[in-house]
Amino acid sequence: MVAEAAVGSPKRGTANGVAAGPVPPGGGGRGRRARRVRSCLRANLLVLLTLAGVAAGAAVGLAMANWAPRLSQEHLVAFSFPGELLLRLLRLIILPLVVCSLVGGAASLDPASLGRMGGWALLFFLLTTLLASALGVGLAFVLRPGVGTQAPGAQDAQLPQTKSVLDSFLDLFRNIFPDNLVAAAFRSYSTKYQQNVTNITLTEPCENEEMNILGLVMFSMVLGVTLRKMGAEGELLIRFFNSFNEATMIMVSWIMWYAPVGIMFLIAGKIVEMENASQLFASLGKYVCCCILGHILHGLLVLPLIYFVITRKNPYRFLWGIVPALATAFGTSSSSATLPLMMECVEERNGVSKHVSRFILPIGATVNMDGAALFQCVAAVFIAQLNNVPLTFVQVITILITATASSVGAAGIPAGGVLTLAIILGAISLPTKDISFILAVDWLVDRFCTIINVEGDAFGAGLLQCYVDHNEVDLGSLGPELAEVKDDASVVPLSPEADPLILKMVKSGSPSGDTNTCEKESVM
Repeated sequence: MVAEAAVGSPKRGTANGVAAGPVPPGGGGRGRRARRVRSCLRANLLVLLTLAGVAAGAAVGLAMANWAPRLSQEHLVAFSFPGELLLRLLRLIILPLVVCSLVGGAASLDPASLGRMGGWALLFFLLTTLLASALGVGLAFVLRPGVGTQAPGAQDAQLPQTKSVLDSFLDLFRNIFPDNLVAAAFRSYSTKYQQNVTNITLTEPCENEEMNILGLVMFSMVLGVTLRKMGAEGELLIRFFNSFNEATMIMVSWIMWYAPVGIMFLIAGKIVEMENASQLFASLGKYVCCCILGHILHGLLVLPLIYFVITRKNPYRFLWGIVPALATAFGTSSSSATLPLMMECVEERNGVSKHVSRFILPIGATVNMDGAALFQCVAAVFIAQLNNVPLTFVQVITILITATASSVGAAGIPAGGVLTLAIILGAISLPTKDISFILAVDWLVDRFCTIINVEGDAFGAGLLQCYVDHNEVDLGSLGPELAEVKDDASVVPLSPEADPLILKMVKSGSPSGDTNTCEKESVM
């Protein structure tokens, strides 16, 4: 205590123990507030720049709307070129992101190392993700946020040829199991019809110039499981894919620092091309409301209902215990930044043991993406409605499969949900250029996605604790399994969903101010 006083005295305006003068009243408080404001601005710099890009794009587009009839097509293309670069960069990163993230994610989730408890947890996460995807598609069809607004160029889009249900399902499975992996990187399979001289309709195999996302997803997941089954011999290749994945995520973080500029020109170009910009803004507002409503229904009804049916306990009391973590998730838009505080909440407020929380929460942060899957499904249907493209039953099934499967290896990276949306659009042959509308409001929707992702992880920990209590599982038996998870975490590290400044904030300290943050993150 004496040493602390001696060390602390010079900080209160003393020199060698002699008072140097009174401290101005409120001076220290103003300094702390200024430091907090600067820290908040640094942590949310990318969000602020994105908002500025959206506002500037809307202002420039509305200002140039009167000049649109005088501009030639070449002028419009040149004006929108910085935004086109952003979309090209995002499409560029899709292939390595899909392959590397899914291989690493599947390799880190070997059921033999996770045990029966881990298997039940994975089943819960995948089931809730599928339910969230179905809820998103259903809401988008009911509320129809994109109906009544035509995207630029939609009138020139060719509607897909109507196919029989049998051929549609056969094409779905042909794409899931491609015969040429290299060709799957830039071609997909589709059956088309033609009539011969006797007017007999014949089926003709045809390859579209589009990436076969479903085939790449299936191959990557099978390869990851295979490498894990190989043991030590496959470890080197797993590390290669994980290193490649980390390099890809760093590249994405660089791309996202260019995103505010690209978004500004994308929005301005779309407004100049559209005849009724106010109708576009109204549709975007309906899209945001549709996403938020879906997240509210999933977070306050679906997840609590599953928890109540299995545990017969009050789910809203459990939900009240993790409110601080949910608030942090909304503020940071990062599951990784929320993970230490989530562990503290479920352990101290909801009675989940440390073995269970530190075993399942890092897995959920990698696998469970309920909020992102819901928003991607709403966005896919929204873009289809903007382009007046009616979705068939098989295309809806493809959306659900792609959104659920891609969540297994989805990394928490900047615009990770938007990248997965580009994958879904490619799987159902929709144009990716309209992702610019989603990017304009992603800064808001992504925060609700993070809340649902974090809430799903917490309910998964609560259900696993109930399983342990009812079956009297010896928590000591989790030791080897937990060690396996920690080893995998060192190979497949979790990455923040926000910009690199969030990562710096997480490394420097816990959002909750907990001094044991480093110890908790080492468990991840």
